[in-house]
Amino acid sequence: MEPMASRKKVLQVSGLTKSYGEHVIVDDFNLEVREGEAVALTGRNGAGKSTVLRCIVGADKPTEGTIEVCGIPLRETHPDIRRSMATVIDDLDFFPDLSVVEHLDLLARAHGLSEPDTLVDEVLDQVQLVPQAAQLPGTLSSGQRRRLALATAFVRPRKLLVLDEPEQRLDVEGIAWLGRRLRQDLDDGLAIVMASHEPSLVEAVRARQVELGGPRG
Repeated sequence: MEPMASRKKVLQVSGLTKSYGEHVIVDDFNLEVREGEAVALTGRNGAGKSTVLRCIVGADKPTEGTIEVCGIPLRETHPDIRRSMATVIDDLDFFPDLSVVEHLDLLARAHGLSEPDTLVDEVLDQVQLVPQAAQLPGTLSSGQRRRLALATAFVRPRKLLVLDEPEQRLDVEGIAWLGRRLRQDLDDGLAIVMASHEPSLVEAVRARQVELGGPRG
């Protein structure tokens, strides 16, 4: 297996600081993630894990510091960034009038993937939503909606996957499935950054743990 240090750098975070007024949430945070590597952000509640993830995906703007994805300075609208990064960091607002399969089909086609029908069928099977394919998102259970949110990342191109507590609302079987699925992506060269409170998931993906300190609250 190729040594990690010789693999291509996918994410570079340098001197990331995020503050609200005088309240510093993240202070001078640095992170480097390469192909086939998983990083799990750890730390107590309020340490800034979600803030770091939101800055990485462009949902929040750093007070200071730089972020590069595949060597490109982060700009959420940059076409190469959009082709390189998939995220599940918040509860998604699904289109109320589109079924589960229509959501995934729309995403796959919007990103110009080849054979979108085949990919969508495969992902539906992987997330165990085939019986619910024709249902509207509002009719799904909370666990099924979480699987659909994860599916939206799996049907788009990506070199970097950013996840905030992806185990939320998944049962033991679902967490085990997610660990296997993410391990498969890692073996294919994907880079993953996630915050997780589930030790079994962190262990399953053999993630490097990076602890954040920070103010409580």
